[in-house]
Amino acid sequence: MGDKGNQAVTVLRRRADFLAANRGVRVARPGFVLLAFPNGGRGTRYGITVTKRIGNAVVRNRMKRRFRELLRAALPKGGLPDHDHVLIGREAGVERDFEALGKDLAEALSRAAAGKGDAPRRPRHGGRSRRA
Repeated sequence: MGDKGNQAVTVLRRRADFLAANRGVRVARPGFVLLAFPNGGRGTRYGITVTKRIGNAVVRNRMKRRFRELLRAALPKGGLPDHDHVLIGREAGVERDFEALGKDLAEALSRAAAGKGDAPRRPRHGGRSRRA
């Protein structure tokens, strides 16, 4: 696992790992938000979250497949070693060009590696959206 050039990439499965990633560096892009959080030597791992706000199951699953392909290509060489990477889908990511998403991911990974995350998210009050 100590080999930086060709590291194994595994998938996050536990909810606690996704919640822990929320405390990490946050880099927002038009199609997604990348969270990167040190995982204490467990290797390079990734997870994908797409909420029901994005669309129906078909749309969400297509988005997850696209993200999975992007992460599999980018993380072995561009991912942060011993970090968890979580991609949170955004509405703009549904129509966004695959190559553009790839460029966005490469840029987000380099920003996260440099520790240049975006400002923390505003806390949500009440849990549910109050839109009519």
